[in-house]
Amino acid sequence: MRKNIYLESDQTGARLREIRLAKQMTLLQFYLPITKHIGNCSSIESGRRNIGKRLSKDIIDYHKINPRYLNTGMGEMFTRSSDPDEHLPQLEEGVPYFNVNLTEITVGELNVFQEPPEYYVNYRPFNDCDAYLPVYGDSMYPKFTNGEIIIVKEIKNREIIQWGEAYLVITDEISNNITTVKLLFEHQDPERILLRSLNPDYIGDTVLERKAIKRIFLVKGKVTRNHL
Repeated sequence: MRKNIYLESDQTGARLREIRLAKQMTLLQFYLPITKHIGNCSSIESGRRNIGKRLSKDIIDYHKINPRYLNTGMGEMFTRSSDPDEHLPQLEEGVPYFNVNLTEITVGELNVFQEPPEYYVNYRPFNDCDAYLPVYGDSMYPKFTNGEIIIVKEIKNREIIQWGEAYLVITDEISNNITTVKLLFEHQDPERILLRSLNPDYIGDTVLERKAIKRIFLVKGKVTRNHL
């Protein structure tokens, strides 16, 4: 049974506009085959109006939009069509590389995923991941050294954590908008987890409330810049 797809992100309207412009279509061309309420669609794109579940599903289905991209800004903009005659923009292959210093992100979100990547990395073992990101600093030495690049995959089910593995964790304002790569360990309180550096020069664990985590990514691998 097919699940209904609907959109929750406050960036949905802006992404719909990006998709429409990528297809080089006007508001009428893009929305009229789906709805007669073009004014409402203009308000959705500008962020003045929320999009309904039914309309979002109809737009996704008609224009063959990747729901993951529309919700998160990650992945390909469109799903791949089986119709060779259908005109869609050329899709990039692989996983995006974002040249950003994670330690300088202080807003509690990876807004970098909303920006165009520098390039895409097409390496099959990691093509199910979400991003390539550089590591700066030595808190995770020798597992990750300064200048190496990690490959991350977002975790949707936060109840399943691979203890002792490295994760990229982004927290809310209450937890000081932490954005960090650390090893995760189980805490005696099931509502909390431990963040630990690998470098012995960084002494002490960080205790984090599970509910403070806004986004969490498993670090599935690493490469050096020479490998890209």
